[in-house]
Amino acid sequence: MEGTDRDIAEFTMLGHTTFHIYELTIPLFVVLWLDTFDVSPAVLGTVVAVGYALIGVGALPSGILADRYGSTRLVVVSMLGMGGGFALISLAANIWLLAAALVLWGAAASLYHPAGLSLITRGADKQGTVLAYHGVAGNVGTALGPLVAAIMLTVLDWRVVAALFVVPALVGVVAATRLEFDELAATDSTDAADDSPRPETDGSGSDTDPGAAQTDDSAPSPRERLTAFASQSKLLFTGSFVLVFAIAMLAGTYYRGVFTFLPDVLAGLAVFEPVEIAGETVDPSQYAYAGLLLIGAVGQYTGGKLSDTRSPERAIIVALAALVVVSILFPIGASAGLTATLAVCAALGFFVYMEAPIHQALIGKYVAADVHGLSFGYTYLGVFGIGAAGASIAGIALTYGGMGVLFAILAIFPAVALVIAVSLLVLA
Repeated sequence: MEGTDRDIAEFTMLGHTTFHIYELTIPLFVVLWLDTFDVSPAVLGTVVAVGYALIGVGALPSGILADRYGSTRLVVVSMLGMGGGFALISLAANIWLLAAALVLWGAAASLYHPAGLSLITRGADKQGTVLAYHGVAGNVGTALGPLVAAIMLTVLDWRVVAALFVVPALVGVVAATRLEFDELAATDSTDAADDSPRPETDGSGSDTDPGAAQTDDSAPSPRERLTAFASQSKLLFTGSFVLVFAIAMLAGTYYRGVFTFLPDVLAGLAVFEPVEIAGETVDPSQYAYAGLLLIGAVGQYTGGKLSDTRSPERAIIVALAALVVVSILFPIGASAGLTATLAVCAALGFFVYMEAPIHQALIGKYVAADVHGLSFGYTYLGVFGIGAAGASIAGIALTYGGMGVLFAILAIFPAVALVIAVSLLVLA
């Protein structure tokens, strides 16, 4: 990659890394919160689901703002807000204050995906490749956050660790503001001349801003904007995007259901009994969790490259079918010794993350460029908003059934998504 593709890749990689540093570090804290706040997995799962749901609820307005004002400022504000959310988490004295802090974190986190992904699909020429690097960066954050947290939690109180996690957001913002690029470099010149924004901007959003160009009397009124939003939404949901959205919703529910309590599930396995090293108790399950997430980076890269070289419809069918199989086999492998456990964990990490860039490429294929922000807003409303129910479902399944019941229930979601993906291929 070079030029605009490289700069957009670097900018969105920073944002995606920051998002996932926080997102999947939260499940490591869940194990400790169960003891600190003396609540059941069902209760805590519901509390965490509320925070995660805000990522989806805020995705739709984020997508609208990205279409109108561009993506860069939203990404920077998102990183700052996520760091601030973790600062508040460190101060939570009870379950209600923890819930409020998670809500604030989720609201800030909601800004990232619609803004970042619409930036890629509108600005990058080699979208699949940029999505692949974007996905890999997310998994680096996904693995790095829990790994660093696991090491620090060995010697520090969880509140101190949460406070220290403000630092990645500050570092990300400083690095992002040094990059410059054209947000709509990959769109046709006719698209660039219409009402959609075409910012030439750096990470701070300090250069030309599309919103600033609409300060005269020709700027649309709130009523006109609402009418445009309604008509664009209607157009989106009368085409194949309906099927793409349904797949996103089901995949998001599976994703959240798997990862919210996965550290707790792994900690309960006999092969991951805590050990004492240099007078400190070390939990191997935390490092297995971080390793699983790091393997997801390979899945992200594979999925993104497949989107450039193969039909995304066929690729997502393979990914979803693999998730069904892995979900069925996970409880079996997890009870068959260390080697089998590590193998099934690696497969889970690979295929969960392989699906994401393929699905994002489907949106780029089926949706017009000027509403990519809106489409990603709806998509992540499904993935993180509706999908947040997976955390509550997982908590209830573990409370009343256990690991076998958890994965049996979760396997239903990629199975239904697989049927929809086959329908999309037939209609393509």
